Amino acid sequence: MREIAVFSGSAHPELAAEVCAHLGVPLSPTRVSRFANDCLEVQLQANCRERDVFLIQPLVRPVQEHLVELLLMCDAARGASASRITVVMPHYSYARSDKKDAPRISLGGRLVADLMVAAGASRVLAMTLHSPQVHGFFTVPVDHLHALRELAAHFRQYDLSRTTVVSPDLGNAKEAAAFARLIGAKVAAGAKQRFADDRVSISSVIGDVAGRDVIVLDDEIAKGSTVLELLDRLRELGPRSIRVACTHGLFASGALKRIGEQPDVLEIVCTNTVPVAQEERTEKLRILSIAPALAEAVRRIHNGESVSALFDAPGTE
Repeated sequence: MREIAVFSGSAHPELAAEVCAHLGVPLSPTRVSRFANDCLEVQLQANCRERDVFLIQPLVRPVQEHLVELLLMCDAARGASASRITVVMPHYSYARSDKKDAPRISLGGRLVADLMVAAGASRVLAMTLHSPQVHGFFTVPVDHLHALRELAAHFRQYDLSRTTVVSPDLGNAKEAAAFARLIGAKVAAGAKQRFADDRVSISSVIGDVAGRDVIVLDDEIAKGSTVLELLDRLRELGPRSIRVACTHGLFASGALKRIGEQPDVLEIVCTNTVPVAQEERTEKLRILSIAPALAEAVRRIHNGESVSALFDAPGTE
């Protein structure tokens, strides 16, 4: 794979190194510096001319810093005559800004997608976008992967004969149903109403959870308010056991500690799409690697092979 060049921003270099290890290619160096006036400057320190360039950068805290860094990486690769620039974005945080649900509100998901294309991105490889419509915000091809297979492989170590997968809301129910099919479980969903970014109400849980082993599945966990509210409703129904799973373990504002302190939560499972600080981890946390899946997708994109053959969208298996 001589013609491939993989670079990482500063958001998650460990994931980029793991992807490169699976590909069998070196992770090319990137230099990020800051001018005296606080502006960022990026230099890609390997040859990009006529190469297939992959830029690995999840949009995690500080999101704006990492976004500008990614845009500058795209611009640098375009200026260096890269033949194609693929943004590998395991977590697209602006995907939550996906609808006009209030007057004069911005659509950050679409705007940031436009910025990436304007900066030079010719393709995007993403993992578990917050909602399906975000895919359509991009005017370049998007390969949209999910981590359901990795999560399913982990949970198959348990007895799943009395398991119900619970989605915190109806918006995530399709993904929960796809996951339930993968592991041969039932599915349920919470009736959620959101009042603010960190304030939600779940009035009931629709589905069979009494006396069953519950896996709460969400696309991401940020402050954890939704999960904690759902746990209260589940306890009223008397499940036999509770485990929590998500793709993007953001765990902001002490969310991981709060969820881990719940005595009836046996396990918290996430993937390494975003970094989880070592000091924040608890003994209940299990982090699964999606590097092999990303590496295989990168290899297939580079070779012009089908990506959907391996990574079908949830619900299309």
